[in-house]
Amino acid sequence: MQIFSYAPFGASGIVIRVEVDIRRGIPGIDITGLAEGAVREARERVRAAFRNSGYRFPQDRVLINLAPAGLRKDGAALDLPIALAVMSADGLVPHDAALMVLGELELSGRVRPVRGVLAALAAGIGEGIRDFIVPWENAGEAQILAREYDSVRVAAAATLGEALHTLVARSENGILPVTAFPPEDSAGRGEADGAFVWGDFSDVRGQDRCKRALEIAAAGGHNLLVFGPPGAGKTMLARRLPGIMAGLTSEEAVEVTRLYSLAGCFDGKSRGNEDFGLITCPPFRSPHHSASAEGILGGGRTVRPGEISLAHLGVLFLDEAPEFRSTVLQALREPLEDQVITISRAEASVRLPAAFQLIMAANPCPCGRLGTGGAGSTPGECLCSPEEVNRYWRRLGSALLDRIELRVPVIPPDLTEMTGSPGENSAAIALRIGRAVEIQRERQGRLPGRPRRNARLPAGLVESCCPLSGRGEQALKTAVSKLALSGRAYHGILRLARTIADLEGRDSIDTVQILEAVEHRRLGEDPYDILGVPAAG
Repeated sequence: MQIFSYAPFGASGIVIRVEVDIRRGIPGIDITGLAEGAVREARERVRAAFRNSGYRFPQDRVLINLAPAGLRKDGAALDLPIALAVMSADGLVPHDAALMVLGELELSGRVRPVRGVLAALAAGIGEGIRDFIVPWENAGEAQILAREYDSVRVAAAATLGEALHTLVARSENGILPVTAFPPEDSAGRGEADGAFVWGDFSDVRGQDRCKRALEIAAAGGHNLLVFGPPGAGKTMLARRLPGIMAGLTSEEAVEVTRLYSLAGCFDGKSRGNEDFGLITCPPFRSPHHSASAEGILGGGRTVRPGEISLAHLGVLFLDEAPEFRSTVLQALREPLEDQVITISRAEASVRLPAAFQLIMAANPCPCGRLGTGGAGSTPGECLCSPEEVNRYWRRLGSALLDRIELRVPVIPPDLTEMTGSPGENSAAIALRIGRAVEIQRERQGRLPGRPRRNARLPAGLVESCCPLSGRGEQALKTAVSKLALSGRAYHGILRLARTIADLEGRDSIDTVQILEAVEHRRLGEDPYDILGVPAAG
């Protein structure tokens, strides 16, 4: 019998073939194939699980090889495949066709759940494997792909004995007995109502400029910086962004769910729904500013996806952005451009997807009081010296800021705004965004590389996808000349204007769209820009 298993590594993982040879010699177990700690310890877990499940472990020399032998393997998911491979070599299970097995064993013989089951099934299907045995607790995750492929058969086992009986039944009947899953409830699949989960935009009084910037960011996938004193509503607004974002396509949902499965943080359940299903809404990740570089970028001894990969096709929100380590912030520049992160190790380089949208919120100075008085404020109202303010702002760095298309200064709302009528709700904003996203998918689905959003348009395709009217072209040239914008900023303004035009249902870009894009782009290089924001009323 050919028994395969899986080890998470990078974005795709490794399909492992488990080979067993039983020969005469002093009783014992040898594991070859660069087995790390948890895999080496499987010798004792498997032996105890045999005995406590009522089976005799071979009283000979047992050699277990994990191929390919040149790649390190760690984790406890190889326990069950090793046990079944030993049973097959000892004659307890008839030799049969290939199958993939996943599961950690307790000493009692019970099978514990493991991470990466959905990713393992995807990798196995790619290798031509059609039969799978997974832990009972992972059955709901496995059913996601089992429903997509008619030829794939998945059996769930709660104990070593159940796994063995499943293989015996397959040998007798010629087909793997499939675990019965509940019917899929397509009506209930997906996320709960966005306004309930994330809060509604109508809850926020005032801040129309920031709301408009968030709408553009959600529609085009643009990066955004919001800066202003505490209490202005920066975090509250940013956390409402997922409630207006367009849902993932079925292809994108599989891509995101597979990453979460690899990282071990996918429980198979959508928010507000007890059915198992794909992640259908863009992820929203908000790490604390004390997070390490490996936590944000990914890595570790066994490479795992970091926050930028878990935010793939979604949002990475950095609250109090200047408080993050400068090395972490500057390391975001390449993934923002390339949409992947390459992590180099001695044995291999791993590429993880990282097509994330960066949203940053920041105070303009360490004390946070700069700009609290709105227009007419002076630096003297702030408790920080000019040197401290500049040092604080330099943590972001001009190279990272140049990759941020939208920069929005905000000040706390005044009494008139606080007591005013509610603004537009999230549902109305999401409707406009949904139409704009569909326009982009239709237009850019035929382009090389199929860029998903306007923010991802390659430089060579920007001008062809962003046709300008005569007046719009002149307005853009004037803005670039007067503001001394870089080439990246030039393309950024065109992409922003393209998104604004999509929100308005326009084919070409005119002066109005260019001027709004320039207005959102021109601030943010200097924290003292906050002093020019007029107070409401």
